[in-house]
Amino acid sequence: MAAERLAVLRAAAPAISSQHGRRAARPSSAFLPAAPLPRAASLRAASSRLLPQSASAAAGSGRWVRCMAATAAATASDAAELKAAREDVRELLKTTFCHPILVRLGWHDAGTYDKNIKEWPQRGGANGSLRFEVELKHGANAGLVNALKLVQPIKDKYPNISYADLFQLASATAIEEAGGPKIPMTYGRVDVTGPEQCPPEGKLPGIKRFFNRKYCTGISFNPLKPMLANLQLSFPVVCSDAGPTEPADHLRKVFYRMGLDDKDIVVLSGAHTLGRSRPDRSGWGKPETKYTKNGPGAPGGQSWTAEWLKFDNSYFKEIKEKRDQDLLVLPTDAALFEDTAFKVYAEKYAEDQEAFFKDYAKSHAKLSNLGAKFSPPEGFTLDG
Repeated sequence: MAAERLAVLRAAAPAISSQHGRRAARPSSAFLPAAPLPRAASLRAASSRLLPQSASAAAGSGRWVRCMAATAAATASDAAELKAAREDVRELLKTTFCHPILVRLGWHDAGTYDKNIKEWPQRGGANGSLRFEVELKHGANAGLVNALKLVQPIKDKYPNISYADLFQLASATAIEEAGGPKIPMTYGRVDVTGPEQCPPEGKLPGIKRFFNRKYCTGISFNPLKPMLANLQLSFPVVCSDAGPTEPADHLRKVFYRMGLDDKDIVVLSGAHTLGRSRPDRSGWGKPETKYTKNGPGAPGGQSWTAEWLKFDNSYFKEIKEKRDQDLLVLPTDAALFEDTAFKVYAEKYAEDQEAFFKDYAKSHAKLSNLGAKFSPPEGFTLDG
């Protein structure tokens, strides 16, 4: 049954994931033509067979799942099953457009961490809480239900792995399969057991509009249009309600709370080399560009890089030059070369992809461990 459900998801995945990401294949097959998309009605039917909906959601849009199955007790993962799950994630990535949204899934589960809170799970972090409807409804998590629909059949197939590990496994594997570095991952994360253990809304940065156009280089937007926080890699793209005059200061406020530093901020921002933004969903970017008008997946949106199916250091090169109006530059992107401390790292990564990969792998692993409780306490690896 689990295998059949995975097959159904793979058939439906182009329509699901193209809303929030892009096809991230190995460099040799980066720009394969987009597959025909299934009809919306067929997709809704497929989705309804895969995940239960709450009564209130069913009466409305039907977007939110009630819960992705709470475990009876706080358990960690079986290493053998986790290895097998990684292979299934790799197969899923070969046939869908879901690399960016899987990266976002892992980041948003971990990114609720507050270093000032010591107790687990009150401190937030990588604990699988994002599978519950109450957290899915947080504004910063808009659209992540689609990522959960993609990985749920894998969780069903391997019941002895935790959601927390699966989310981080999927995120790291997506980076690697897009041509990025091998992430030195540790596993054994314990799941929270119920929605009452989810963090309150506000732990993740919501995306608000910058009203100060001084910082809106390369951005076209309508100030009267509502802002939706559903960028496929929205985690590091943040600002406050009023639109901070200093995006760098706001980035530090958000990331320092998680115990991350300036190098982490800059290098993790480099993950914007993947994906694209759509103005009708996020409020940012152009409706389409020469790089996105033909897909793959649903055409349109604006990407940060020309080869937005490939993980490399192009993001830093493009942000530094700002020569191509078809590429997106957000205020928090521009800040990487405007802030003195950030600029040291941004310049380094623009010149040296090997250095970027090395530092990115470390920071991604650090982020994936935030707030996690491991069993065994030291965790375990899958590759010796």
